Amino acid sequence: MPRLILLLAIAAVVYILLRRVAAMPPHRRRGEYFKLAVGVAVAVVVLLTLAGKMHWIGAAITGLLVAARQSLPLLIRLFPMLSSLKSRSAGATQQSTVSTLILRMHLDHESGALSGEVLEGPFKGWLLKEMSRKQLDSLRQYCESNDAESVQLLDGYLEQRFQDSAPDDHAPGPPDPGGMSRKEALEILGLGDDADRDAIVDAHRKLMQKLHPDRGGSDYLAAKINQAKDLLTQD
Repeated sequence: MPRLILLLAIAAVVYILLRRVAAMPPHRRRGEYFKLAVGVAVAVVVLLTLAGKMHWIGAAITGLLVAARQSLPLLIRLFPMLSSLKSRSAGATQQSTVSTLILRMHLDHESGALSGEVLEGPFKGWLLKEMSRKQLDSLRQYCESNDAESVQLLDGYLEQRFQDSAPDDHAPGPPDPGGMSRKEALEILGLGDDADRDAIVDAHRKLMQKLHPDRGGSDYLAAKINQAKDLLTQD
């Protein structure tokens, strides 16, 4: 009976953890499922070893699994680093970044494609490309209730991804003219801190070409890019 209760308790814990992982953003699930699988394997090996149904090799395997589980966070941090180094050596493309209270959007300088992630709200941590149209519409409603600039930023993404336009009653307006820092302006233009006036003007020109309406351009992003250029080139 005690063993049955223990097994039921383990099953209940695993079920709860599976539900939590399923609610996570898709790009995080694989790593969490792997950690959960390692944890379950460790528990099974420990139970079999304590019951005398596994050779001493089982204990050694348990130790290796525990060590692997403990080192997993380090490996997770290391692999993105290696991937980043690889992409740099292959010539990673440059991108601009615009952030609001709810969203962070990236504009690829080579393709003009928009991508982004959710910073706040019920979809916090999700990548926009992972979300269905229904989920994006729900996110837009949340943005409408909490931050007008996020609505404008999201509308640019929706227009490019789904080839539709923003609702007429929520036509994009100009961004807030105040509050932009030099660091934010450089991020928007995709430039480093040592960029000179020529580099700023050149980046602005190339980005405005990418934001042409025929390429799925965003009026809001265009306004932010103009604002960044004006801030960085003012005397």
